[in-house]
Amino acid sequence: MQRAALIGCGAMSRAWFEAAKTIDGLEIVGVADIDAERAASRAAEFGLENAVIATSVEELLEKASPEILFDVVVPGARHHVVSAALAAGCHVLSEKPMANSLDEARDLVARAKAADRLHVVIQNRRYLEGPRRIRRAVASGLIGDVTSVHCDFFLGPHFGGFREEMEHVLLLDMAIHTFDAARFLSGKQPEGVYCREWEPKSSWYKQGSSAAAIFEFGDGLIFNYRGSWCAEGLGTSWESAWRIVGTKGSLTWDGHDDIRAEVATGVSAGLFSEVAAVEIPPLDPSDRTGGHLGLIQDFVAATRGGPEPETVGHQNIRSLAMVFGAIESATGGRRVDINI
Repeated sequence: MQRAALIGCGAMSRAWFEAAKTIDGLEIVGVADIDAERAASRAAEFGLENAVIATSVEELLEKASPEILFDVVVPGARHHVVSAALAAGCHVLSEKPMANSLDEARDLVARAKAADRLHVVIQNRRYLEGPRRIRRAVASGLIGDVTSVHCDFFLGPHFGGFREEMEHVLLLDMAIHTFDAARFLSGKQPEGVYCREWEPKSSWYKQGSSAAAIFEFGDGLIFNYRGSWCAEGLGTSWESAWRIVGTKGSLTWDGHDDIRAEVATGVSAGLFSEVAAVEIPPLDPSDRTGGHLGLIQDFVAATRGGPEPETVGHQNIRSLAMVFGAIESATGGRRVDINI
């Protein structure tokens, strides 16, 4: 049995425990939270009567001796937790974002390399069927070379708690999913960004609930993001609504199950070219799906000698750089280069 421990027993941890209990050969031997009662309650909920209960990562590592650490702490504590776990010889799977700053992310990448351990980030949206099929369509040249990607994210969740008091709440807490998806769907990497944040008068957030950003990717591709967390009514999917434009045609995805593509036939129909619908490729057996569980399965398999997960820190740092580049641009009112 492989020994695993989890730190950070907030609401998000439940999904991690649910996934972990389905993985063969994995035993949760320790649970930690700054609130010992919360950690004990979560352990009891999942029948972990023999698990170590701790209130710090140091205590957890010393008493439970895990090989794997599931990190579900708040972003401000992530660098300390991951650093300690890597130093103790653990492979680490972290909630997003992978760090609270780009410098901290760079440091964690270096620490993981020096320790010869995996530090992987939960970007579970990549493990949905829609993004996998779209990536397969784009890679096949179905709509030609991609020239622009457009994304809308409009929802009005009333979370309460820390999110409503955060700075840059949309960009820092949510947009990482969308930015990572843009990298994945396009197959390109970000080079620069211009971003604006604002707070609508109807907002119940402290700062940064709404944002618009234009990213420059390689090969001249433009990624256009529009988002708000205080948009009541006609909400998009949590996965956003997408339009991808290529040299041959366009593809749209509503963030649910509706994926469509049309390409020009080469026949003129007057003012516009004639277009025809084309089929989106089905999933391939090699496509990695399963959402949260799929990524955790990939991570555990990698710790047992399987292939490196695509959301490993030295790759995911590119998505994080988009977040901090957008924040820097919004704060400074200027275009910002994105550098790793």
